Amino acid sequence: MDARAVIEATRDGRATAEGMAWFARGLADGAVTDAQAGAFAMAVLLKGLSEDARVALTRAMRDSGDVLRWDLPGPVVDKHSTGGVGDSISLLLAPALACCGAYVPMVSGRGLGHTGGTLDKLEAIPGFNVNVSEPRLRALMRDTRCAIVSASSRIAPADKRLYAIRDVTGTVESLDLITASILSKKLAAGLGVLVLDVKSGSGAFLPDAEQARALARSLVDTANGAGCKTTALITDMDRPLGLTAGNALEVAEVLDTLTGKAPTARLVDLTCALGGEILSVARLAPDAEAGAAKIRAALDSGAAADRFGEMIEAQGGPADLVEHYATHLPTAPVIRDVPAPRSGTIARIDTRAVGMAVVHLGGGRLKGGDVLDPSVGFSALAAPGAQVGPGAPLARVHAASDAAADAAIAALQAAYHLGDMPASVPLIQERIA
Repeated sequence: MDARAVIEATRDGRATAEGMAWFARGLADGAVTDAQAGAFAMAVLLKGLSEDARVALTRAMRDSGDVLRWDLPGPVVDKHSTGGVGDSISLLLAPALACCGAYVPMVSGRGLGHTGGTLDKLEAIPGFNVNVSEPRLRALMRDTRCAIVSASSRIAPADKRLYAIRDVTGTVESLDLITASILSKKLAAGLGVLVLDVKSGSGAFLPDAEQARALARSLVDTANGAGCKTTALITDMDRPLGLTAGNALEVAEVLDTLTGKAPTARLVDLTCALGGEILSVARLAPDAEAGAAKIRAALDSGAAADRFGEMIEAQGGPADLVEHYATHLPTAPVIRDVPAPRSGTIARIDTRAVGMAVVHLGGGRLKGGDVLDPSVGFSALAAPGAQVGPGAPLARVHAASDAAADAAIAALQAAYHLGDMPASVPLIQERIA
């Protein structure tokens, strides 16, 4: 078997599991050239893969680097979101799951395009370290049962190489390659149970509901085929998930919620739903409803807040963050209301535009290597159906300068559309099992 034979078979719709496994190994050890990798990615985009071939590609990309093995007294679990705006669920879910008997070695990512990244949010906390060695991660699992870390260079190197090539060959949109990319990294963490939060709506990478459903089905079938018990929820991203968008602002909203000071209902509801799925599949609860109740109890009791504080301290952050987060988190020098252009009802939000406004404030990356300003973003984001006008702004902008605030105000005003009262959209739209 060689690269050309695999590419030709894939091009002709005859891809095999053996060919996918060979190609993934070749990506990792250099037997496959960049030109061949690009041709392979285009063949997959145009012809697609069978379920068996997609599972084989995912497994082989997972096995191209280190794969963690655990010997813990409880299930090893995680969740993955396909990306959104104002989505800080990981920071709530990891400690809540740890309080319910699960172990959560959460390997997370940075912001991509208009979507925020969990690691960027946590790095708004002074001293917090996401770069953790494997021995240290194992110690964290024993001590705190949860950690949120970045992937090491030894995790799924075949995916790292193929992803970079997809980015410059117009093949990022391949459903099969998206699936293998997401799951190869997640499954390398040695998970027994995974829940997927697949976003749909104006702030999602796949805004169309049918596209989101197809991705959720592909991810669930492939993960289960690769040996990880997995379900997915398709959730609304036609509006920011929380009331804030921006790294330090979202951490503050998480802590407002964990401590009960000012909980955000949508964050709590989705955390409970995703956590309930995990606890049910992991057999830590009899069903998803009972699991959701256990997650809610961990949040309401303050146990999740205490576990979050332990995790922050264990990864280098302040020991008193939970008690004094307002003094530790950075704040922007310019904070202003975003006035509505006129009085009316919020009919629709271009959520992608909200995310891009945060990026242009300095809260995300326009190019690789950009240094983030963790303090900038929006708070008090108005929701669809809200009445706005004099005394009722669209949001509050946090910026590094008046000029940056002016530009962000104009961008947010353009992202909010006033009109008739919108129809109610459920937060959780579908379960894929």
